[in-house]
Parts: sequence; structure tokens; C-alpha cells
Amino acid sequence: MHRRHFLGGAGALAATMTLGVSPMESVGGEHPAKRLLILGGTGFIGPPMVRYAVARGHEVTIFTRGKTKSDIPDVERLVGDRSGNLSALKGRTWDVVLDNNARDYRWVKLTTELLQDRAQHYLFVSSISAYAGESSGYEYVDKPWGKPPVNIKSPLAQPPEHFKLGQELNYSQSKAMAERLVGAAFPGRATIVRPGFIVGPGDQSDRFTYWPARINKGGEVLAPGDGTAPVQIIDVRDLTEWIIRLAGNETHGDFNGVGPGSTLSMAEMLYGIRAVTSSPLSFTWVPVPFLRANNIQSYSDMPIWIPGDPLSFVDNSLAVGSGLTFRPLAVTASDTLQWHLGRPAAQQAHLRIGITADREKAVLAAWHQRSA
Repeated sequence: MHRRHFLGGAGALAATMTLGVSPMESVGGEHPAKRLLILGGTGFIGPPMVRYAVARGHEVTIFTRGKTKSDIPDVERLVGDRSGNLSALKGRTWDVVLDNNARDYRWVKLTTELLQDRAQHYLFVSSISAYAGESSGYEYVDKPWGKPPVNIKSPLAQPPEHFKLGQELNYSQSKAMAERLVGAAFPGRATIVRPGFIVGPGDQSDRFTYWPARINKGGEVLAPGDGTAPVQIIDVRDLTEWIIRLAGNETHGDFNGVGPGSTLSMAEMLYGIRAVTSSPLSFTWVPVPFLRANNIQSYSDMPIWIPGDPLSFVDNSLAVGSGLTFRPLAVTASDTLQWHLGRPAAQQAHLRIGITADREKAVLAAWHQRSA
């Protein structure tokens, strides 16, 4: 379990109007438009990143395997494979490389070696899982946090003893190693962004989508714990738009790309989602010991919720200071729900994560019987 491109006139103008960015803003200011290479661009975080970059006047190239169609105009498309086929990138130069799809540090090794003298700036989208001591929940449930226990100076995951480059690493170790490779290849010219749970319309993982979908169905909703556990989510549009601004402003350094702007409890998240639907419902908060006794798992059965996990309460003050902003939870929840309701019926009926309806009903019945 882990938490783990050429500008055209009319098309770009339409995009700027849609995203609320004026054409003057896209070319004005201290830093001119950049030539951006986006490694990825057709997954979850790629399309909103590309659209916003084009809207701001940047010249965008995407590098993908060519298996997923991109309908974004005014973008140059290169085809290859991060694991070895980088021939389409050879002999080219860019101002900024945005690496947003590297699951394996060895991919980063290849691209940084190739591009370290062909780009001025490398922005790597890592993960808060790069920090040492990632938790799966429960064992920290009784530990109160007065302030975020994880900040940008917290230790990163280390490779195992006797590790040699080229050997396989787990997700946390791989992300941390990738960060080190980026820093070594682009000293003083690198940006590291560590997101947590990225949510919003288009998220096929269903980690956040489960809650708007479940709450919209109404009835009695199983809610985990006592509602006080902190949770952190960031709308994919907030994350990617901020990343493009970091690239455009030539901002270097390490940042935790997590949201929201202030502490959010599980109860506040669920009640906030409740506000975007009129379905009759009630929440039944079931204590952690009972959930544990009935094998209800944090994250998988109860998505987003990992009680007491330090990585559910990560300091984002540097990111906010660098310009990261957040749209309201209601907007994210409403847009996610509308996107979900437009999916094929089979996807709506069978989410990739979250407790099933039958099991939820059984656990609630057992809880009521025990409490009677």
C-alpha cells in the first residue's frame, strides 16, 4: 500500500479564457514564456498541467509512450519509453523539464543524464512517501499532533545496506533516490514537489471519489473513528497550476505539495462533501477498536483516512509561501461527483477502492447490535 507543444493563437486564447488567465499575464512579468518538456502528459495530472501551461503562453512538448490519446491542441508530442527509448529527446533543448510520471528512480537516472546539459531547470514530482517511516495507520492512532510532524527537513527513505545503482527499490526508496539523482544532475537548478493524495475529476484511483459517490447515494454512511484524524488532499488543478507557476517563475527548492491551506479533519472533509448533495443521509462514526476487530482497513476500506499517520499531517508552509493556492473543498467535491456520474455504469458501480455496500451494511448492523 502506497500513497503513493507549440502555442497557437485562437486555441491558446480560448484556453486562457477558460482557465481565467489573461493573455497579457501569459507573456508579461519578469520571466518570459518557457519551452517546457513534460515527461508524461496524458495521465491524471498531465492534462490539467498541459492545459494550464499552454494557457499561460508556454511552448509545451510532451513525451509519452503514445498509448493514450491527447486532445490538447498546440502541443508537440514525442513518443518513447522512460525505461530506455529516449531517442526522441536527443539533440533537443528545453528551458524546463517537468518530470511527473517517474515511478522508478532508474527512469530519472536516464533522463537526468541525457538532459542535464540540455535544460536549465528540472522539476521532479516526487511524493511525501519519500519521507522515512511511512505508516499504514492504526499504530499511531492515539498520538496527538500539536503541529505537523513532517516538514521539508524531515529525513528521507534510505536504500538498503549494500545497495548499488540499478538495483530495484520499493516505492518510498525509489522516490527518495530519484530526488537525489535530480539534485546531483541539476545542482541549484532543481525543484522537488512532494504531493500526498491528489484528488479531483479524472482520478481513476477512486481514493477520494469514493466519498462523494458514497455520500451522494445517501442512507446510513459508515464513517471511521471519531472524525478528528487529520487528512490532507489537494485538487489536481491546484497542484498542477502551481507547478507550472514554479516552472515559469524559475523557483527552485523542495516543497510539500499538500493541501488544504489549513488543518482538515476527517469529519470536516465528510461534512464538506455532504454540502454538495441533497441526498438524505446520516453518518455513523464507528470507533477504531471496533473497526480493527472487524478487519476494516484504513485507506483501502476507508479511503484517505489513515488515523494518526504522520504523513496525513505534513507541513506545507513553504509551498503556500511560494504561491500554492487552494480552491474550496466544495468545488473539488462537486466537480469530482459530476465527473463520476458521467463515467460508464460499470465504473460507477465498482470503484477500485472503498468498502462494498454489503460489507458496510453488515459492519453497521454489528455496531448497532453491540451498542444496543
